[in-house]
This record gives sequence, C-alpha cells and structure tokens, in this order.
Amino acid sequence: MRATTVREIEVELKDLYDRFRDPTTLKALARAIAKEAEGLEPLNIMEVCGGHTHTIMKYGLLQLLPKNISFIHGPGCPVCIMPKERIDHAYILAMQPDTILCTLGDMIKVPGSRGSLQDARSQGADVRFVYSPLDVLKIAKANPKKQVIYFAIGFETTTPMTAAIIQQVERQGIENLLFHINHVTVPEVMRELIDSRDEHVDSYNNRIDAFLGPSHVSVIAGSKIYEEFPSKYNRPVVVAGFEPVDVMEGVLMLIRQRKEGRCQVEVQYKRSVTREGNQKAQELIAKYFTKRDLFKWRGLGNIPKSAWRLKSEYAHLDAEEVYREILPVEEIEDHKLCICGDILRGMAKPTECQVFGTACTPAKPLGSCMVSSEGACAAYYRYGNLL
Repeated sequence: MRATTVREIEVELKDLYDRFRDPTTLKALARAIAKEAEGLEPLNIMEVCGGHTHTIMKYGLLQLLPKNISFIHGPGCPVCIMPKERIDHAYILAMQPDTILCTLGDMIKVPGSRGSLQDARSQGADVRFVYSPLDVLKIAKANPKKQVIYFAIGFETTTPMTAAIIQQVERQGIENLLFHINHVTVPEVMRELIDSRDEHVDSYNNRIDAFLGPSHVSVIAGSKIYEEFPSKYNRPVVVAGFEPVDVMEGVLMLIRQRKEGRCQVEVQYKRSVTREGNQKAQELIAKYFTKRDLFKWRGLGNIPKSAWRLKSEYAHLDAEEVYREILPVEEIEDHKLCICGDILRGMAKPTECQVFGTACTPAKPLGSCMVSSEGACAAYYRYGNLL
C-alpha cells in the first residue's frame, strides 16, 4: 500500500473501519497534525476517559505529536476515582455473614483503609468478580438464602445496565439483591476541573485548553452534554473513539478548531454518537435514579450533582440505606506518598510520583491509579517504554 498524502487524509478517514491500526494511516495523520500545528500556541488536550489514556500509551501516540501538542490525563477511570470510604463500604458489606458481594473490573484490588476486597476474600468473604452486571441476577437466584449486594460502578456507560437489573428485580420479585450505587457522570467533573467548587481545593491550575470527549459515555448521554464547555468555558470538545486513528483524528480536529478560531463540540465518533444519545437508556436511568447533592471523587473532593443514587421509592433495594448504621461516613485521606489526586486533576504525570514503579506497582498498588488498566499509572507502568 502506498503512503497516504496529507491531501488525501480527508478521504481516507471516511474509510478506516477495516484498518484502524494501519501504521500508514497513523503516520499520515501524524504528518497532518504536525503541519496544522505549525506556529500554534501550545495546546493541552485532556482526554477525560481512561480508555483514551490506555490507547495513547499502548500505541505510543505521544511520540507522534509535535512538542506544542500534549495530553493531560483526566479522571475518567471509575475505579481510580473511588474514594477510600466507599471502598470501605464494600469491604464492610462483604464481611457481613451470609453475604455475596459482586462488583465489576478491578474494584477487587483497590485498597481502602481496611484493605481491599481481595483482602476481604482472603479472610473468607464471598466476593465475586462479574464480567456482566446481568450475572448478578443469576447469582441472586442461585443463592436464595444469601444476601447478594451489587457494588455498582461506572460512568454513563454502565448506569443503564444497573437500572435494567433493578427493573428485573422489581418485575421478578427478587428479594435477596441489594445495590450500592457508585455511578458517576462526566460533565460535572469536567466542569470541576475548570472551575473548582470544593472549598478545600484551590485552583487546579491544570492548563486544560480542550477536551477529548469519551465515546462510550457519549453513546448513552449524547454529545449535547458537552455544549456548555465551548459556550461557557471557551473549551472545545471533540468526542472520539478509542482506536488509535480515532484519537489522532480527534486531535487533528481540535487543532483545526484552534487554527480556525472556532470553539465547538464536534463528533469524530459519528458511527455511534448522536447529539441526543440513547434516549431509552436515559429514560431508564431517570426512572430509578436521582442525582446526589454531593459525591466525593478521589483526589478532587466533593463535586455537586456528579453521581447517582437510588430514588427514595427504591430505598428497600439500597444497601446504603439498609446498612446505614454500620457504614462509616467519615472521609479518609489517601496514602501520603501517593499523588493519585494530582494525577486525576491533570496536575502531575505518574512518573512524577516518588513511589511509582517501586513501592507502588500493579501487583501491590498504593493508589487507585495503579490498579485499573485504564488508570494513568498502570498505563505508564505497562507502556512506559514508549515514552
């Protein structure tokens, strides 16, 4: 295959679906970015989602960008942003007699003040990792004499699935399944990163010039959720997919906005994202959930209206209500040597942490950013040779 020229990029980008990782296309995009970025002031792009961070690191995209274009890693990893006190909730619930605690992904390894769920399991607790939230229904039905608790995490992407499970619990009359809801939302934390509202945190000073918006979140919520950022904060947003060429094209679109003096929401991931999003999923969320007044994000503090909770009419399914008397509410500080908070705010790189790769590794993490594969520290640890 001959090399793609800069002039042909616009045509080539319309037909990439079968060769997302074609190095020829990536190199052509890199050349186009370098050409368009000539003479521009530095452009600091925050990729909000941990999936983008993983792609950037795995495929060495940092090396393909000119020096005046850089990434700021954001807080878009649902495992990484979970504060210790909520991990302690999971630990305490898991240790209750005749209880099965279920959760997704890497939550099992995240350390709280009492230990991780992995530690709880080593002490005899029945903690189960589920590949699909629907597995929770099967576990509850198979263990009618056990109390099953689903520790639900994730952004807009996974929230509809939890709502769908609640709907099935109600319809099928399942009486031994409770939910500990930790679903968070993206626009509020983006706003917080620009304009801090936590009285304990001064200006973040993270120099965000533009956002690379998460694709899967936007499939559910729609690109409309970002429209305040160009109009109110003068920060453009491009919603991009997770393939290497998606990220690179998203960067190119942001550079062109800067060069042309535009500030807009644009969608690179048009094959799946619309302005309105998945309205049926949004209706399902609205049926069972309402916004919390405050939710603490690890390293960012309490962010207003940034997370969901079950509506009061479903309090009988809410583990936080059922176990209110034994679940602590005091805030817990992170490890003194861990700078996950600064990393999640975009103020520091993982390599600036003095325990990165030594006392803190994926096998024995001190902080949450080293646990999940989408965490910035874990991505740097695994793919640091590409820096």
